[in-house]
Amino acid sequence: MTLKAVFLDYSALDQHDLDFSPLKSVLPELELYAATAPEQVVERLIDADIAIVNKVYLTAEILAQLPKLKLILVSATGVNNVNLATAQAKGIVVSNCQGYGTTSVAQHAIALMFALATNLIRYHNAVQQGRWQTSEQFCFLDYPIVELSGKTLGILGYGELGKGVARLATALGMKVVVGNLPHRPVHAERLALDVLLPQVDILTLHCPLTEHTRNLIGEAELARMKSSAFLINTARGGVVNEQALAEALQQGKIAGAATDVLTVEPPKQGNILLDQNLPNLIITPHSAWGSSQARQRIVQQLAENAAAFLSGQPIRQVA
Repeated sequence: MTLKAVFLDYSALDQHDLDFSPLKSVLPELELYAATAPEQVVERLIDADIAIVNKVYLTAEILAQLPKLKLILVSATGVNNVNLATAQAKGIVVSNCQGYGTTSVAQHAIALMFALATNLIRYHNAVQQGRWQTSEQFCFLDYPIVELSGKTLGILGYGELGKGVARLATALGMKVVVGNLPHRPVHAERLALDVLLPQVDILTLHCPLTEHTRNLIGEAELARMKSSAFLINTARGGVVNEQALAEALQQGKIAGAATDVLTVEPPKQGNILLDQNLPNLIITPHSAWGSSQARQRIVQQLAENAAAFLSGQPIRQVA
């Protein structure tokens, strides 16, 4: 039996560099839409057996209007854009993608650590501004440089991503310590947050955004960190209180921070971290996950999820 499949927003994944043939080989009747507005969702899915989405919302109201739908494939790990309770009630299987971006995110987190430790951005800007060219010495060392080897890295969120970062950090000669997350099972070998924070030279975040992790790092937590410490956030923007972070950077409570995420993305209405002149802050545009290899793995996992469903044994099932 051939099922009709519709990918509603593939451009969130594809930068004209992906091979969709693995997915098309499993789903020959695949329709691809670069983007889909909310008012177009029902129209495009009305005859579909399979919906593929990245960030398009499939609400309870929308799902109620799609009697043929049997499977939802989410081309990401997060499934907050799908009403899972309604899908389950209607017998619609929901499968996501998992672990595809570990290498990409881990290398991005380490790259941000290197950039802060070497003051890479400030040195680059200084050269662009002609300051090296007028130096009295062969070198230009106006900004502090520290070595990562021997430093203590604290990790909050020790799943696939946290462990990936830990492997790279260990190879660099860093000491890795892991913290317990609130409202999670306590691990004896992991440290409570108030014990972890004063110890670390770098704190890196890899936990999901939940009601328990929102503003996990705020004014009080930043105050417990060393004034020489760096904060790295490649998790979710809301895990860090952005107002508190801006103030901590301005007041020298920590030495620097780098974030790949903000509370609202894209930040069309501005953001306190963007609106302040913070030379000790690096911001990247939620790009840590986005290597071509990671995005191609998503396509492969979509194909695997579809094939497993068609064989009657769904995988990576979340509902």
